[in-house]
Amino acid sequence: MADEKQLSFKELINSETPVLVDFFATWCGPCHAYSPILQQLKTDLGDSMRLVKIDVDRNQKIVDKLAIKSMPTTIIFQNGDIKFRASGVQSIGVLKGEIGKLVEG
Repeated sequence: MADEKQLSFKELINSETPVLVDFFATWCGPCHAYSPILQQLKTDLGDSMRLVKIDVDRNQKIVDKLAIKSMPTTIIFQNGDIKFRASGVQSIGVLKGEIGKLVEG
């Protein structure tokens, strides 16, 4: 993970491997409930995806650029393009389905 810290956001999302970005806030209750779901997803899918968590209070430029209005917001990127976007807690089944389309397709 240390290498990922050195990448810009644009470099990070410009990947063939799907990149799930969780936009969260430390004060957001649903965000805390969502975290174990995302960790289980990463455990289940391993290297077929990347998981990145972005604190909205510390990354205002990205939040503004992507017009993030509520937390949590999940965006899945592939090759720099948004492939899936949703606000609120998503089920592991929905997330696996969306990533599966990108990995298989």
